[in-house]
Formats: sequence, structure tokens, C-alpha cells
Amino acid sequence: MTIPTFAELGVPSEICEALAESGITDAFQIQEMTLPLAMTGKDLIGQAKTGTGKTLGFGIPLLTQVVGPQSDGWAEFAKAGQPQALVIVPTRELAIQVASDLVQASKKLGIRVLSVYGGKSYEPQIAALTTGVEVVVGTPGRLIDLNKQHHLNLSAVRVLVLDEADEMLDMGFLPDVETLVSKLPTTRQTMLFSATMPGQIVALARRYMTQPTHIRASDPTSDSSIVDAIEQHVWRAHQMDKPELVARVLQAQGRGLTMIFCRTKRAAGSLADDLAARGFATAAVHGDLGQGAREQALRAFRSGKIDVLVATDVAARGIDVADVTHVINYECPEDDKTYVHRIGRTGRAGNTGVAITLVDWQDTARWQMINRTLGLPFHDPLETYSSSEHVYTGLNIPAGITGTLPHAARTRDGLGAEQLEDLGETGVRKNKGPRTGNSQNSGNSNGKRPASKSSARAPREKAPRDASSGASAEAPRPARSQRNRSRTRATEQ
Repeated sequence: MTIPTFAELGVPSEICEALAESGITDAFQIQEMTLPLAMTGKDLIGQAKTGTGKTLGFGIPLLTQVVGPQSDGWAEFAKAGQPQALVIVPTRELAIQVASDLVQASKKLGIRVLSVYGGKSYEPQIAALTTGVEVVVGTPGRLIDLNKQHHLNLSAVRVLVLDEADEMLDMGFLPDVETLVSKLPTTRQTMLFSATMPGQIVALARRYMTQPTHIRASDPTSDSSIVDAIEQHVWRAHQMDKPELVARVLQAQGRGLTMIFCRTKRAAGSLADDLAARGFATAAVHGDLGQGAREQALRAFRSGKIDVLVATDVAARGIDVADVTHVINYECPEDDKTYVHRIGRTGRAGNTGVAITLVDWQDTARWQMINRTLGLPFHDPLETYSSSEHVYTGLNIPAGITGTLPHAARTRDGLGAEQLEDLGETGVRKNKGPRTGNSQNSGNSNGKRPASKSSARAPREKAPRDASSGASAEAPRPARSQRNRSRTRATEQ
């Protein structure tokens, strides 16, 4: 089967040249199926396995509909500088990734792309909107805030994209999505893209679309939503042995960048610290970190300064990092959709990958439900320990290694080599030096100063002075009870 190039699909030469500079010339299946239709302005629902190029599947048609400063009709365009395309995504990390891909594809068109998301100061985003942008990629909360503040004008939007549509149209996101859609012109192109698309979500999505075409790019011989290039291992592991098991898996021959997913923020932070103590170049990404620290970790991971990223599901969707060879589910995912999106961080863009899932005894029933839904052959996970022979043979781990990385193998620069940018994060108080009194509040999780003994009591008000004599006019004391008077006399005796 011949793989078509973007040029053969009718993509403008400026976009083809920009993508070719990054080594992207051939279209994936979802792109081949959607581009001819989407570039005509038709509404569509695009569904494909994670890691098969959905971003360019909507990004290229979006860019062809936008009038930029270098376009022929810019001088006559009445709403120049106002956003003409809106891409709504569920997470900050996905907003950054999608915006980066659009910037890459549009750099020869002069189209301005802005990503907006929470956890970052408003001022740079407002300044960019004031200067003028053509494409906005953002999370629902920040988009609504900027619109309410009259900084984000949506009246000129002609293309709407909901990326990871199953999450965006889930009941938790629906009110925010409806609020934003109500601000858009009724005449527009709407595209929804996602790896999973349950029937009820499709029915809900059709409310926002006009005669949409549902395109599903998949192997007709396979019903799985998982890329076939991903080698999967599912093991039943003991909680106390997991750190040692993971440390040995990380020493497999040929291992590149690795993402490890945990269910909770505490587990992610604890595992990252444990692996760092064992000599691995590790960082964590989870909701308790500020946006600056999260972006620092992702930049270090992309650049290879670290090779192990421990994350909660906040990073599972949309993180497209080249050369991720291994994904480890440190705990059983909540459901089949989470499993698909987690392991979809590897085996992307035609590469191969390895996915390892560690199932606790109490999560066996949950895993079996995931296994049954996805049609996987791992109904009864193999009982596994860090010393099990199949771990070494199945993953090509050298014999004799321990759970500590040898000093000779510690060649990465580490997280400290990546600069931490000051993003002016919202809700974060910058340290301006010690305060008077008790200023040690670093251990207080709610961000409030712990009250000292003196500050816990209400201040005693001074009695008003008599204006004529200058003496204090004291209020009469309340009468003591008989019991208190007896106690006082006993003390005095």
C-alpha cells in the first residue's frame, strides 16, 4: 500500500515545507482519510488510535481556513487580529503540545498561535491577545475567564476543534464546553478528534455539528484501540517489591525515555524520590507542582536531561515525546480508556514500544474488566517479583544487575540542568524575605500561616481613658463564682 505525502493530499506548499523541515512528509491513515474532507470546511468526527497523528489531522485543515498577516486577503479582512480558530483541550500539557505542533506547521504562513491555560499568569496571555492572534489553544477554565474579562473575543471564530473529545464532552466538562460554544458564531466548522468515542458521546457531540461525517481509521482486522506496535506485559506484583522491580526494568538494554504512571500524587512523588536515590535521572509531574515545575520537568524529559518521568494521569493525554520506548503502569489504571491513553505515550508515529502494567492483588478484578473490554490475553496476570526470570528474559535485562544504577551509567544531566522559568503562576506567593513573627509556613499544605501562641489569642483591648483625669476607666469585673472564690483562697493559703 502506497503512503501518500501531504503534498499529494492537496496540503498547501507552505505547510508541506514547514513539516518537511522537521522530517514529516508522509500522512498517517487518519490524516489521509480526514484531510481531503476537512480542508473543504466540512464537520467531522475523527477517531483513531493514540499516537497516529490526530493533531495534524485537524491542525492542517484549521490552518487552511485561517487568514493570517501574510495572506492575500489580510488587508481587507474586517476582523484582523481576532481569533479565527479555537482548539479546546482538557489539560495544560495537551494545550502546550497542540500549540507547539500548530506553530511548527504554520511557521511559513505567519499565523500566530497562542496557548492559554491555568496556573500561568494572565498578563502574557492578555498581551498576546491584545497584539492579535489567529489561533487559540486552551483549557476551558482559562478560556472562559479571558472571555468574561473581555480579553478573548470569540465572534470571529470560524473553526472549532474539541481535542480528546470523549473527555471534553464528558459530563464534567459539558457545562464549560456549552458556555464556550454559546459564544461562537453559529456558522462555523466543528471537528472532534479522540482515540475513544463511546456511542453516547457521539450522540452528544452531534448537537454542536452540522451533518458530521464520522471517520474511524483502524485496521479492519483488529478491534483493538491499541497500536499493534506496543509490546504489552501485565504482571501481578507486590506493593513492597514494586520499586525494586521498576528499578531493574529501567536497566533493560535498549531502553530510551520512560514514563511511569501512578494513581495518586503522593505515590508519584514518592516513587520519583526513590528512583532518584537509586541513581536514575528522574522527575515527577503531578497536580501539586506549580506550572513552572511541570514544564521544567517536561522540557528536561524532551531534551534528554532526564530519562524517567513519573506522572499522574494529568500527563497521560496529549504528551507527545519522541523516543519514549517504555511505559510503566505502576498501579492498575482506573478503566480501559485510561489504560489506552497511558500506554499510547509509546509506539507513536510508527515506532515500537513496551508497556508494562503492575497489578496489585486487590486490583485483580478491575484489571480483568479492562482486559475483557479491550480483548487482551492477560486475564490472569503472571505473579512477578524483581527476581523473576521472565522479567530478565522478556525485557532483555542483563543478569546480575541490582536495583541501583551503577555510577558509570549515570550519564544524564538531571533535572537541575533545566532552567525553572518564572511563569508568574497564579495563586503562588513569591518569597519576599522573612516576616516578623512566625514565618515558617513551608509545611502548611493549605498555604496559611500557622498561628503562634500569641497570635492565636484575640488582642486585649485597652480600656478608654477618662478625658478629664487621664486615668483609665476600667470596666467592672464579672463576679466570680463561689467555686472559683474557694479555689483562689485555697491557692493563697
